[in-house]
Amino acid sequence: MNNSVLQWLNATAKEYPDKEAIVDINGAITYSEYRNKSLAIARKILELNHGRMKKPVVVYLEKSKEVLVSFMGIAYSGCFYSPIDTDMPQSRVDKILDVLNPEIVITTVELKSTFQKFNFTGTYIIYDDVQESTTDEEVVLPYSEKIIDADLLYVLFTSGSTGVPKGVSICHRSVIDYIDWVTKTFDISEEDIFGNQAPFYFDNSILDIYSCLKTGATLYIIPKKLFSQPVLLLEYIRDHHIDTIFWVPSALIVVSKLKAFRNVDLTGILKRVLFCGEVMPNKQLNIWRRYLPDVIYANLYGPTEITDACTYYIVDREFSDEEPLPIGIPMSNTDILVLNDEDKPVVGDEVGELCVRGTSLAMGYYNNPEKTQAVFVQNPLNKAVPEMIYRTGDLVRYNEYGEIIYLSRKDFQIKHLGHRIELGEIETAVSSLEEITLCCCLYDEKRQRIVLFVDVDVSRDYIKEKIEKIVPEYMIPGKVVYLENMPINANGKIDRVKLKELI
Repeated sequence: MNNSVLQWLNATAKEYPDKEAIVDINGAITYSEYRNKSLAIARKILELNHGRMKKPVVVYLEKSKEVLVSFMGIAYSGCFYSPIDTDMPQSRVDKILDVLNPEIVITTVELKSTFQKFNFTGTYIIYDDVQESTTDEEVVLPYSEKIIDADLLYVLFTSGSTGVPKGVSICHRSVIDYIDWVTKTFDISEEDIFGNQAPFYFDNSILDIYSCLKTGATLYIIPKKLFSQPVLLLEYIRDHHIDTIFWVPSALIVVSKLKAFRNVDLTGILKRVLFCGEVMPNKQLNIWRRYLPDVIYANLYGPTEITDACTYYIVDREFSDEEPLPIGIPMSNTDILVLNDEDKPVVGDEVGELCVRGTSLAMGYYNNPEKTQAVFVQNPLNKAVPEMIYRTGDLVRYNEYGEIIYLSRKDFQIKHLGHRIELGEIETAVSSLEEITLCCCLYDEKRQRIVLFVDVDVSRDYIKEKIEKIVPEYMIPGKVVYLENMPINANGKIDRVKLKELI
């Protein structure tokens, strides 16, 4: 039985000690180096913590292999990690530190001076100063062997509606359950090479990090600058024989929008293109499918609160540009409940809120019982025993294939001209237009109108003419705003908060 993700690293380092584990712009480390350095960090944490486990340890490093080594070192010590982005504004960092109240941060000499400006009075571990020792294993293993699968592995912070970030708390068991499914479903092995896009403070990175850790696959950390240079990005994938990517759709869209496939042939190199985090327009996916027809494409869906993803759809049929892509069916060992306003299962194509039950659920929001109790609730369909479900706040329905179709966030559902409207439905229609690559719909409460933001200079009349056969009249946007550069947040999604300021 696997009690912790560390058993994967132990086994992989033993089976493939000299195999490249992680590669970044500064070089590579092998699986034995990965484990040995992690053990050294764990020993240092235990010394500073006087052997206390289950404490938060913050990682404040530039995106690199050193971040992942730090994560595993923290895990070996029986503590849990929480990464803080080096580009994050001070006000947000201070709020996170208030929630966590950590005693230790892992950083570099250069970054320490920045971190000292934050609300932190604990101890610093300087990554490069940690020395490996022949006795690291015998010091650390008595602690790591006490870990049970219900112990916390990490806390990742998402935005809070009140301005206070929420720390999503995930245990070892949830990650083990998820990665067992990923590696089995997509047949991942030590021969595979992953190309990582997601920041390590974003839950999409969990699939990359732990699929490699379990199987012995190699993880390439793709330089961030390449995601704005599509031809160079595809050349990087080709030159490093990357066969598996799990990116946010906006990263895939940049490639298809600028027609980079005409310059770089990835036939026979890419095997799997997985995506998650926002809606993937079929118009853009169809471009990928035309150029790379033999690749496995899969749409994964799920919020951070359920360990990255809980439903999936492996693309197995043709879609027109204006059709929505299903988010599919539940992953194994996951139960999906679609509940209507009366907390009853939906019937037919009735719209309801997607709720999740199973091992994937977070343990709640760290140090925030009020927010936890609002969305991690008793299953209304089971009154006999305590049984937790997570209310995602996402509105969905079933299609004729029994697959789940994502419509929008509950808070993106508006009442306009007497009609209940899902803004996501309008976005799907607009995304199908040939000229449009990125779009976003918001509702202007003050003027009672739908506002559409697009990345192409087109008129409202043009939009109306093109989509009036796809959506009813009352869903036609009242205003169209052209933005040459659509604001994108740190996770690679369209920044709706910034757009709201433009209404």
